[in-house]
Amino acid sequence: MKKLPKTDVVVIGLGWAGAIIANELADEGLEVVGIERGPWRDTARDFNIGTVTDELRYVMREELMLRTRQNTCTMRNNPSQTALPMRTWGSFHPGNGTGGAGNHWAGITFRFQPEEFRLKSHLTERYGASAIPDELVLQDWGTSWEEMEPHYMQFERVAGTSGYAGNIQGEKRPGGNPFEGARSGDYPTPPLRQPYGPTLFAEAARNMGYQPFPVPSSLVSEAYTNPYGVTMGPCTFCGFCTNYGCANYSKASAITTILPALMRKENFTAYTNSEVLEVLTDSTGRQATGVTYIDSSGDKWEQPADLVIVAAFTFENVRLMLLSGIGKAYDPVTNQGTTGRNYAYQTANNVTLFFDNKNFNPFIGAGAVGMGIDEFNNDNFDHSGLGFFGGGSIRVTPIGSAPIGYRPLPPNTPKWGAKWKRALKDNYLSTMSIGCEASSYTTRTNYLSLDPNYKDPHGRPLLRITFDFAANDLKMAQYCTGKVADIAKSMNPREMIVKPMTGHWSSVPYQSSHVVGGFIMGSDPSTSSVNKHLQVWDVPNLFVVGASAFPQNPGYNPTGTVGALAFKAAHAIRHFYLKRPGEMISA
Repeated sequence: MKKLPKTDVVVIGLGWAGAIIANELADEGLEVVGIERGPWRDTARDFNIGTVTDELRYVMREELMLRTRQNTCTMRNNPSQTALPMRTWGSFHPGNGTGGAGNHWAGITFRFQPEEFRLKSHLTERYGASAIPDELVLQDWGTSWEEMEPHYMQFERVAGTSGYAGNIQGEKRPGGNPFEGARSGDYPTPPLRQPYGPTLFAEAARNMGYQPFPVPSSLVSEAYTNPYGVTMGPCTFCGFCTNYGCANYSKASAITTILPALMRKENFTAYTNSEVLEVLTDSTGRQATGVTYIDSSGDKWEQPADLVIVAAFTFENVRLMLLSGIGKAYDPVTNQGTTGRNYAYQTANNVTLFFDNKNFNPFIGAGAVGMGIDEFNNDNFDHSGLGFFGGGSIRVTPIGSAPIGYRPLPPNTPKWGAKWKRALKDNYLSTMSIGCEASSYTTRTNYLSLDPNYKDPHGRPLLRITFDFAANDLKMAQYCTGKVADIAKSMNPREMIVKPMTGHWSSVPYQSSHVVGGFIMGSDPSTSSVNKHLQVWDVPNLFVVGASAFPQNPGYNPTGTVGALAFKAAHAIRHFYLKRPGEMISA
């Protein structure tokens, strides 16, 4: 193994979280090295307008996803089962290369609500401790809305997020989300123009007494230059968005908003196609000393550093901590240990509506254009006597019908032949769906660990996922999807399909890439891995940043919160840690 000169900071992963922190610490004057296991991505070359509209390449063959031969996960539904490896991605899509999963995301950019950061305390105060189902292991985050809000604002200004605020400094504004926490300012760009489907849904929801609002979107609605001097162009609703990079520089990602500025800084260096193998610590285990990684030639390197920032995708954050012996591995039998605990997912539900006399032009769309309501999300409605907690974001967001994959067919349609063709023709333009992306609350037996049977090409154990939907979440899915169906009925479709999440989690059909937890935030080292600054307990010069820090998952998309946490960690390092290195418990 070759040893490189020591640097001030090494950052693992150059997606949203890694790029934000690398840029902030480079601005502090520190020498920063970023290590990315995938290739360098560039809009002009990788997402050129002439080649990016390729469903076969980006959807079927998953061009932007981690190669499973490079690294994958094993999965099982409960601890009594033997986990098996995922040989193709299905349920979720881990990204690969600079920009990470932020290249192929939809762009929906919700902030979590204030009570989500103290969920256990909030539910206990409102309903009593005995009302929380025994299966749930909910936790507070150890931070507050007031501490998070400035960093949400930072992220939205970098991303150029479009939307219409419903609450500015405590003043409610009609037309915005009435349930959002008090914001210090409006969105950087106005809402996107709405296609027909979201407009029809909003009208129906409004007629039923709900308060629809434009879904906050990091697809900019007009030309926008962010605080780093990087300019983005307005979304053109091309329909090739989710699973694709953006040819128009309209969808915010690390490669369209941060890396163009970061790469100009002489104190920043990026290594791509280089996979970190381990975070190194000194003999006490209480000081990180750097990392080891292997490059595309198979050469192994040690990169010493004063500060180590782990900012990869949720799974790799947790796996790297387990492989490096950071923290104590979680044991569901004893309920001891923190590394791997509180793994959570998302609960996907939807209602499909078939009409005879409407034309939605489904090929027009974007990952994050649409209208939503929040009346049945999180704890925005009274859960007394319902037997569950949580809820979902109900919305219509037409992402654009894929030329190969989009085949809307009503029930009882033949699977081939002339009648199949006629049904597809009759329903292609006149079908829409209402989604409900809902919460996933943590249980004692949903966790991440190292697999004892399967290894990666470097001989390291794969990450093992043990997960199944909690009974709480399945009850919530039935209730919230029923509310979606009520709205759908009021729109008078010819027929509709109602699909709440049911049964066991399957790794096969795509559901959501919103995998969270496993190295969670908190105020108690016995039940959390990082403090409110994303600083690892007992290893003060090591920070682990990303959705791995979520103690549970609310009914919102996570990326806005991941970005806010990255800015929050960078702020703490710049303003507290560098002045007085050590644990920042009281900062």
